[in-house]
Amino acid sequence: MPFPDPDSLAWDPATGLLPAIVQDADTLRVLMLGYMDRAALQTTCEIGQVSFYSRSRQQAWTKGETSGNFLNLVSLQADCDDDTLLVLARPQGPTCHLDRASCFPDAPGNLLAELDDVVRQRELERPAGSYTTSLFESGIRRIAQKVGEEGVETALAAVAEDDEALSGEAADLIFHLMVLLRARGLSLDAAIAVMRERHRAARAG
Repeated sequence: MPFPDPDSLAWDPATGLLPAIVQDADTLRVLMLGYMDRAALQTTCEIGQVSFYSRSRQQAWTKGETSGNFLNLVSLQADCDDDTLLVLARPQGPTCHLDRASCFPDAPGNLLAELDDVVRQRELERPAGSYTTSLFESGIRRIAQKVGEEGVETALAAVAEDDEALSGEAADLIFHLMVLLRARGLSLDAAIAVMRERHRAARAG
């Protein structure tokens, strides 16, 4: 992945630092704000785990080096003024020292991406008593049948029931579609990627 040239960045002339905003690469939830100097940026790019410079301790540190909750680097870019970094990462556990996913407790995120990750975990772990586990163990034909059933129920709700019923059926359809995609070795991202490409083509046309 391409990284910004350190010499092109507008490092703070007094501290030699830049603020670095970290987002979850999958849910896009803002996880934390830290600061990087040139060495922290270099370390981040070299080892693939997000590293910072601690202003309070006056030393370099890699997130997760004591807790094990590393931030695995996905991408890194500078803003339009080259004075702030945006880091996309996949967290290995809670990011906040208060054992929360984000240092901003109410930071919005992509709920569908979170649910898709839960579906992925269910497929891998197959916990007993889980409805999602029972779907995976029923086989892809049964899962596909459920998607068809939920699609029909959604369509019927659209013409014969109220908004609450339609919303509920739509939620059921989306969930079962996630399971079907995962059963085929795909994820919701695969469908979103197609939609994104179609949207890009439509805008270009």
